[in-house]
Amino acid sequence: MAIPWLVVLQSVPWAQVISNAPKVAEGAKKLWNTVARNGAPADPSTGRARAEVNPADATPQGLQVRLAALEVTVSDLHAQMLASSELIKALAEQNTQLVARVEANRVRALRIGVALVVVAVIAIAGVVMSVT
Repeated sequence: MAIPWLVVLQSVPWAQVISNAPKVAEGAKKLWNTVARNGAPADPSTGRARAEVNPADATPQGLQVRLAALEVTVSDLHAQMLASSELIKALAEQNTQLVARVEANRVRALRIGVALVVVAVIAIAGVVMSVT
């Protein structure tokens, strides 16, 4: 059995959602600023190609190859984290806008409902007066 949308919308604590939306947006901005401030690690001079490394190779050259591969991996992970935090920031801003629009629609629907009740009372009063 499907839950009516009105029941679902009424069960959402809109006051909490609206009050927490700026906190979410601010948290995303802080995350974005923190990630953006920490510059991406420099790419190793060996390029971005991943080298096949043997973990058992403990020679200085083997360790340098492993270190270069790890630096490339860290650089890639940092780029992914930067892109993810940018996405989170954009989603938080969209969420804030969505919550503001939902709140505006809720207020508008409440006003329309009040106007409808007023018109209904006037119509019923008009019918009662015309009958008597």
